[in-house]
Amino acid sequence: MSEQKFERGTSLSIFVSDRKEDLGSLVFALIIALGIVLVVGK
Repeated sequence: MSEQKFERGTSLSIFVSDRKEDLGSLVFALIIALGIVLVVGK
């Protein structure tokens, strides 16, 4: 069998590894959610 790398559909990534990209996305989403809670909660 030939080695074939899994294609995620995009090569436009500012991160080197997928794990860092996933972690960065999670942190970004949590910051947005916290901002919404703080704004709406007032």
